[in-house]
Amino acid sequence: MDSPTFLSAFVLLLLVTDPLGGIPLFVSLMKQVPPERRWRMIVREVSVAFIILLLFMVFGRQFLELMHLSQTSLGIAGGVILFLIALRMVFPHPDGVFGDTQQGEPYIVPLAIPLLAGPSALATVLLLVSRDPERIWVWIAALALTMLVCAFTLAFSEKISQVLGEQVTTAFERLMGLILTAIAVQMLLDGIRAYLASL
Repeated sequence: MDSPTFLSAFVLLLLVTDPLGGIPLFVSLMKQVPPERRWRMIVREVSVAFIILLLFMVFGRQFLELMHLSQTSLGIAGGVILFLIALRMVFPHPDGVFGDTQQGEPYIVPLAIPLLAGPSALATVLLLVSRDPERIWVWIAALALTMLVCAFTLAFSEKISQVLGEQVTTAFERLMGLILTAIAVQMLLDGIRAYLASL
């Protein structure tokens, strides 16, 4: 797979964070939060997710070197994680994409982690930087735009849920899951091809 562009990186990050798929979870959690605190909570959760992903993006190469991981192994691992997340999006699980949720006002878990900064997003930002570290500002811009879209999606989640309805929201999530499955398979194939070429 060639080095992604700003647009393709943005779309990929948007797919792995899946703000539309997180709407049902967010709406259920928002019911437990006073209306005057909701915007503050959204800003806090999105900011935490952005900082975590940004740290992985900036220090991704050092992390790979410290753990003695190659770009090939990261690509294969990222593909596997994306594939598992995508399967839960295509075939919904009773507990949702990320499992059980907590009661009370969410604090970092489960919104910042793992809804926004989950394993697939962490693997994706690491993969972007490892493939083309010279364009890190492009990846940071794509990440910032993705987090902005996520923030607005979460802020208007109740209205979006009412307008689209549960069936349309589910259909969107499955469509995104299907696209994410294809991306995951491509990442796996690229990783396997790179590994075989290195033998």
